[in-house]
Amino acid sequence: MFVILLAAVLVIVYLIPYLQKERNVNIEDRQAGLDKVEKNYGRAIDSAANVFNISPSYLKALCMLECGGRKKFDQRFEPHVYEKLKKVKTGELDNYEHVTSLVLADANDEALRNLASSWGPFQLMGYKCLLLDIKVRDIRGDDAVFYGSKWIQMTYGNYLRNKKYKDAFHIHNAGSPYPAIGRPRTHDPQYCSRGIKYMEHFKTLNASN
Repeated sequence: MFVILLAAVLVIVYLIPYLQKERNVNIEDRQAGLDKVEKNYGRAIDSAANVFNISPSYLKALCMLECGGRKKFDQRFEPHVYEKLKKVKTGELDNYEHVTSLVLADANDEALRNLASSWGPFQLMGYKCLLLDIKVRDIRGDDAVFYGSKWIQMTYGNYLRNKKYKDAFHIHNAGSPYPAIGRPRTHDPQYCSRGIKYMEHFKTLNASN
């Protein structure tokens, strides 16, 4: 019994400082990311938010969730989307989210991979550019914030106008409103709640400026 108690004490003595250090690092990383959002994308987001009548705090929170405010980051390639698009191109599927074989007629393998990857500060899938009648380069270049905001306004802007931000975050990441029953379908179960917290940060920041 004494040995067990001694082991428990040692675990507490060494584990608590480690966990506290990890917590402090996470807080510092999160604050650095929030600062990067404002520094790297703040002006462009404020402008796009004004054009499309979208809350700038929502767009900044989304930017934080999707790229941590960074300018350079790894793109996410989605193999399952790539396979779906290939089947559409060959006629095995009629369409994939309204993408048809006619649209993909001239798409080579590299183009399909680009369409199946996510781009820009809001990490839009490449095939989303087809709805906007633009090229993938437009959602990953200097106009990525503008076109990303335009796509958001066109697809689920009504949720934002009605201030249904929890639903909006869930739609952006999982393609549907927040479920009334059951767990969220986002890749991170805390994605939506984190988004709401980030919005509060940017609302407070904008109010103080």
